[in-house]
Amino acid sequence: MRILTSLFLFIAILSCKQKEEPNKPEISKVEIEEIFNNSALSIRAIDVASDKSLAFAANNGVFGLYNPQTEEWATATQNYDTLNLQFRAVARTANDFFMLSVENPALLFKTGENGEMELVYKEVHEKVFYDALSFWNSREGIAIGDPTEDCMSIIITRDGGETWNKLPCDSLPKSLEGEAAFAASNTNIAIVGNNTWVATGGKTSRILFSGDKGKSWEIFETPMINGQSTTGIYSVDFYDENNGFAIGGDYTKPEETKANKMRTSDGGRTWELVGDKLEPGYRSCVQYVPNGDGKSLVAIGFKGIDYSSDSGSTWKHLSDEGFYTIRFLNDSVAYAAGKGRIARLKFK
Repeated sequence: MRILTSLFLFIAILSCKQKEEPNKPEISKVEIEEIFNNSALSIRAIDVASDKSLAFAANNGVFGLYNPQTEEWATATQNYDTLNLQFRAVARTANDFFMLSVENPALLFKTGENGEMELVYKEVHEKVFYDALSFWNSREGIAIGDPTEDCMSIIITRDGGETWNKLPCDSLPKSLEGEAAFAASNTNIAIVGNNTWVATGGKTSRILFSGDKGKSWEIFETPMINGQSTTGIYSVDFYDENNGFAIGGDYTKPEETKANKMRTSDGGRTWELVGDKLEPGYRSCVQYVPNGDGKSLVAIGFKGIDYSSDSGSTWKHLSDEGFYTIRFLNDSVAYAAGKGRIARLKFK
C-alpha cells in the first residue's frame, strides 16, 4: 500500500487538456493494446495525466496506478470493515488521488499523509449511490449521486479534499420522479473553467448547470430518450464553455439508436438530437478528441468504439471490442477500461 500511494504522490498530476493544433486528419482505425488484465474486475473509472500515467479504481476494492516510463503496475485493495467496495469514480489533483464507492455507505478516500488511503467522507442512507467525481482545481472538487431526498446528491470540497459537504436540497433544482444518474464511466460531470454540467437519466434526463463552481444551480431540459430507469444520458463532455455533447440510450437495448445522441452550442441551455436513428446505439462514454476543433468525438461502450468528425452528426464504427470508459492522452492515444481489462488505444 505504501509503495502504491507513494507513486501517486510522486507523479505530478497535470491537466489532460492539450494545446490546440487544427487541421488534424480524420481517424480511420484504432489499434488496441491490452496493458492490464484481471478477469475479476469491472473497471469503470480511470484518470490520466499529461505524463501518461493512469490511475483506476474498480470493484472488489481494487485500485492501482500505471507508470508508463517503467510500464509497471502498482495495485492494492482498499478494505473497510467487511464490505466489498465498488468504486466507479476517481479523480486526481496535483497532490492527491481520490476514489468514491457507489453504494450504502458511500465512502470517499484520498491519499493520506501516512502513505495510506484515508477516509474523508462517509454517507449512510438506504438510497445513497454516487456516480461521478471531478475537480475544478487542486482545492475544489465535486461528486454527484442519486437523490436521497428530492434533489440530486451533490458533495463539494473547498479545501483540497480534506472535508466534503453535501449541498442542501433547497439550494438545488428539485429532481423529478425516477430521475437519477448512471455510474457507467465517471463522466456524468463535465467541467470547463468555473462551468459545471451534471447529466441525469432514468425516467427524466436533464442537465444541471452551475457557472460558479457549484455555488448556484439551474436546470436545462433535453430531448434525450427517457421514461425508463435504464434510459437517459450516460455521459457528457464539453469541448469549451459553449460546445458540448452527450450520449446514452438504454443499456438493456443497446442496438436502439433513437434519441440517444445530442449536442449543444450554447453552453447546454438548449440541445438538439443528432445522428437520430443512426448508429451507434447505446454508449456509456463520449469524449472530445483533443485538437479536434470541437468536431471530433469518440464514443465507447460494451458494443464497441465509434468516431465522428462532424460533431456527432455521422459516425464511423472502428471496433467491436467493448469498453466502459475512455480518456485521451493526446489526439491519437487514449486509455480505455472495461470488463477485466485496461487498454491503450492508438487512433490513426
